Amino acid sequence: MYTGSRGRIVRSVEEWRESLTADQFRILRQNGTERPFVNQYWNNHDIGTYACAGCGNELFLSENQFDSGTGWPCFSSPCGGDSVETSLEVRFGRRRIAVSCAHCGGHLGHVCDDSSQMTGLRYCINSGAMTFFPNRKLKKLKRK
Repeated sequence: MYTGSRGRIVRSVEEWRESLTADQFRILRQNGTERPFVNQYWNNHDIGTYACAGCGNELFLSENQFDSGTGWPCFSSPCGGDSVETSLEVRFGRRRIAVSCAHCGGHLGHVCDDSSQMTGLRYCINSGAMTFFPNRKLKKLKRK
């Protein structure tokens, strides 16, 4: 592993296979998608931070998560302006905006318009592309 230009983490295919589970590799490195309503974080209501399962880059905060009814974890915005990148994806005749980790380039999911959110966007992200870090202190404060 080394850090390439623009600070991006660069690993060989073999290094990614060794460091990720089979599901994480399929999603992050092969642009996979998991099934709705049966993935780990689609209905998570805990307070905390979601990070990239590939490199640990902070991606999304639970305070920006909402139930879109799609069966995947959805967010109105990422943690910061440099945490994710977007690009046009054309597959099977469909045009979508893909979301990837800005630090390792791992595929996270897709972003689309959503007028129900203040940002006007819905980041629909695969659970397998992320690791959730609960913030117990915040959870205790919120319950008061």
